[in-house]
Amino acid sequence: MTTAAASSPRTYQVRTYGCQMNVHDSERISGLLDQAGYVRAAEADDNPDVVVFNTCAVRENADNRLYGNLGHLRPVKARHPGMQIAVGGCLAQKDRGEIVRKAPWVDVVFGTHNIGSLPVLLERARHNAAAEVEILESLEVFPSTLPTRRESTYAGWVSISVGCNNTCTFCIVPSLRGKEKDRRPGDILSEVRALVDEGVLEVTLLGQNVNSYGVEFGDRLAFGKLLRACGDVEGLERVRFTSPHPKDFTDDVIAAMAETPNVCHSLHMPLQSGSDDVLRAMRRSYRADRYLGIISRVRAAMPDAAITTDIIVGFPGETEADFERTLDVVREARFSSAFTFQYSKRPGTPAATMDGQLPKQVVQERYERLIACVEEITWAENKKLVGETVEVLVAVGEGRKDERTGRMSGRARDGRLVHFATGAAGQGGGTGPIRPGDVVHTTITYAAPHHLNADGAPLSHRRTRAGDAAEAGRAPRTPGVLLGLPTIGAPAAAPAPTTGCAAH
Repeated sequence: MTTAAASSPRTYQVRTYGCQMNVHDSERISGLLDQAGYVRAAEADDNPDVVVFNTCAVRENADNRLYGNLGHLRPVKARHPGMQIAVGGCLAQKDRGEIVRKAPWVDVVFGTHNIGSLPVLLERARHNAAAEVEILESLEVFPSTLPTRRESTYAGWVSISVGCNNTCTFCIVPSLRGKEKDRRPGDILSEVRALVDEGVLEVTLLGQNVNSYGVEFGDRLAFGKLLRACGDVEGLERVRFTSPHPKDFTDDVIAAMAETPNVCHSLHMPLQSGSDDVLRAMRRSYRADRYLGIISRVRAAMPDAAITTDIIVGFPGETEADFERTLDVVREARFSSAFTFQYSKRPGTPAATMDGQLPKQVVQERYERLIACVEEITWAENKKLVGETVEVLVAVGEGRKDERTGRMSGRARDGRLVHFATGAAGQGGGTGPIRPGDVVHTTITYAAPHHLNADGAPLSHRRTRAGDAAEAGRAPRTPGVLLGLPTIGAPAAAPAPTTGCAAH
């Protein structure tokens, strides 16, 4: 590489679609590229040297969205010699070489099991002037060993497992992410402590099915133990997790949530349907009564718990009576929020070939009724908090209207979104400007179905190390292991020689 090229490192952008798993995988992709010598391009940069799409395959329009975006990049690449386009994630795992056939201007395709190969594949494609497609059938290295560029100064994802052992008939994820693989508890806690040492206040334990954690090493109580161990991490103020599965949700987890002070009283518990017949067809191994029983026990242990869920409308064979049962469960469960979806076929799933596929207009009508029911309940539940004082971890990017309204936004301990007034000139009670990562206490003055407002000055404002990092523009980075991947640009200085055990 020439000196001029070395002085102008290649830039990159990562564009992410889908779930929290993909968001965290994108942090790893960014960490890998950073450590390999690339530099992140500004969001407004229309001509980065590398664009990486981290894709999702869950929704029906995922394919159209990807190929549409690839089409938009084709003329950009034609005007920008040397530009590379890479496609990874679940859709890449599913479509494989089909991506390059449909979009021959793509340079690299990599799957969910080999994120760490991306720098090698980019370099190889550039050297050979040909597309590189590498899809592995199983995970070779747990992705948390990879370097990670964290997007937040105050909150971090921590993977405890990857893959899924369930066989839900609507879901393509197990075939794309593989069987569940669990990290050892010590490795997880080491990553948590590393984040806290960087100033992070909140971690979210992440897995396709977090409460089956431990299945690989034979401890069915491992997840509850992990929550309690997080309670012993000094400086860690909030612990969340997503997503559990009702069939594996046990009372020891409820006890751990209730008894561990830094574990937030918020729970995301996917319902999918309130009809036992539909749950059976979905191959969800619980029934509505069991689901509601879990909710009841959670609320008995933690009356302030905010419970959110996922619901699918229009699954093949769903009758009007089935749908009404879903509405009944929603009314009884009193969710604080719900992620609602219209069923869409995913090729390769059993549900895609089932009889009883419903007309679009039927699904749409039921979906609108579900939304109305959910919003009526979430609004009523939020109104109960008017006049209450809440602790808010100040966030960035949560409030789209903040600049216009003069508010800032963040999440209460129960996960609810709070837009709050900052006081005189945003000074937070005279302690200096309020920053993302700081903590305020404020009183709720207004409730909407999806958020809360606090229009009085904060009652208190605590400046934090996470806020210091945000003010300095410094995000946490966890180094991981680069696995001998190539770098571009000027080589790093050689480390000082070491002796003894440290050299091995």
